[in-house]
Amino acid sequence: MSVSPSTDTVTPGPIRSPAETLFAEELARLEDSDEGRRPPGWRLSPKAVRAFVLGDPARSISRKFFGDDALVERAIVSLMGEQGLMLVGEPGTAKSMLGELFASAISGVSDLLIQGSASTPDDAIRYGWNYALLIAEGPSRRALIPSPVMQAMEAGQIVRVEEITRCPPEIQDGLISILSEKVVAIPELGRNAAIRAAPGFNVIGTANLRDRGVNEMSSAIKRRFNFETVRPIADRDYEMQLIRERVGARMAAQGIEPRLDDHVLDVLVGAFSELRTGRTSEGVTIDRPVAVMSTAEAVNVAHSASLEAAFLSDGPVTGGHIARQMVGIILKDDDNDIARFRSYVDHVVKERARADPAWRDFHEVARTLAR
Repeated sequence: MSVSPSTDTVTPGPIRSPAETLFAEELARLEDSDEGRRPPGWRLSPKAVRAFVLGDPARSISRKFFGDDALVERAIVSLMGEQGLMLVGEPGTAKSMLGELFASAISGVSDLLIQGSASTPDDAIRYGWNYALLIAEGPSRRALIPSPVMQAMEAGQIVRVEEITRCPPEIQDGLISILSEKVVAIPELGRNAAIRAAPGFNVIGTANLRDRGVNEMSSAIKRRFNFETVRPIADRDYEMQLIRERVGARMAAQGIEPRLDDHVLDVLVGAFSELRTGRTSEGVTIDRPVAVMSTAEAVNVAHSASLEAAFLSDGPVTGGHIARQMVGIILKDDDNDIARFRSYVDHVVKERARADPAWRDFHEVARTLAR
């Protein structure tokens, strides 16, 4: 029996809540039972932060990051030290999510955020002014508008800088003295006016490897960060579990139970993994598309396929639904990617379709769309 969208009247909440709200119960439970030693300014001990991110079945704490556990431990150690943490990797490898989880567990808040872009101003790193008050009263602390960095320094919390290589070099360099000296001078308020960081302050940055060369970080700022590379999920079981959880949460927000069985999900994960790595499960080398075949994109495909199945097909998700939604990912970056996908469909998927119904559904739709 198909599950239809709920007709009950509900008050919609935000499309996406921050991690400290989504996992408030888990964070409270960890804090109550946390007997570990906490660094100054930290809400949880490093062991509890690790449990929050990687999960702890004994305490009913869900795993939220499916990747390299050792990377998580190294990152926690970095955040206890003097240097910032820089998470780099391909798009869709959960760099931002990981930074948000760390900020939520360590500081209790993750909304101190700078979104890097070509137009990111110096005010985002240091401070700005309420010009009406500035004109009326002159320079004063009341007229000063603190940046997210300054707010984090005063409160002893984590601030996140997303896509730092998209910021102009002079904006990036504004972080150098902050990370080194842990101070922001305010000369307008007097010679000795400054904000000094409280214990617990640190910076988590993210950088997209595909954006290298946009605004390359200087060696000076690189020295202020410990770098960790977040790689795509290599374990198919982990990837399937993550996709199922993410899609389930998205569909639940719309009052729908997703009908995505393991066999169809295996087709999705298998196709993404093979196109991502350029190698099939049989060991055959194939041309990799330029498009980012990340787990995040796989989640989007599975979600879209589930919506199509629920609202337009009134049935379970099939390999055909997956193929229809996957083509939009393939066409994002390079016109030649469609030829690479067509070759994959004609030579790899076609053979599997002879014996596997889910791959057959995928092939029947994909071979028409990839022309």
